[in-house]
Amino acid sequence: MSLKVYNGGEVSAVFNGIMLFGTADKAFVTIATNEDAYTLQVGVNGDACRSQSNNNSAKITISLGQWDANNALMSALHSLDKLSTSGDGIGTLLVKDNSGFSLHVAETAWITKMPDSEYGREAGSRDWVLETNSLDVNMVGGN
Repeated sequence: MSLKVYNGGEVSAVFNGIMLFGTADKAFVTIATNEDAYTLQVGVNGDACRSQSNNNSAKITISLGQWDANNALMSALHSLDKLSTSGDGIGTLLVKDNSGFSLHVAETAWITKMPDSEYGREAGSRDWVLETNSLDVNMVGGN
């Protein structure tokens, strides 16, 4: 029997040239597709048809510690995108598990909104929600 080892520090994310590291004390990256790949329709007589979706859009949440300097870079990028009419905040997103095989790539991604800000007795996190119209999931693999 073999023993597998997961190291969250080996997961890297790069958005629009900004290296994002898992500084929050929770899940660092969450990737969720917006639609199922297939839907099933079943007729009254039991005949069935599987329909394939061509919707490859997804939401990606990247959690940074409240103290992470990259929050300022992400804020500036989002502000630039809002002020621009030419999509200056759109960029490439890459999420890779360097100790495994998982790889997610989006050629066009953008920040949907500024993260909620919460202040308490201890430092918290800032959840940056990005969206893409076309996520390429090359592999979801184990470590």
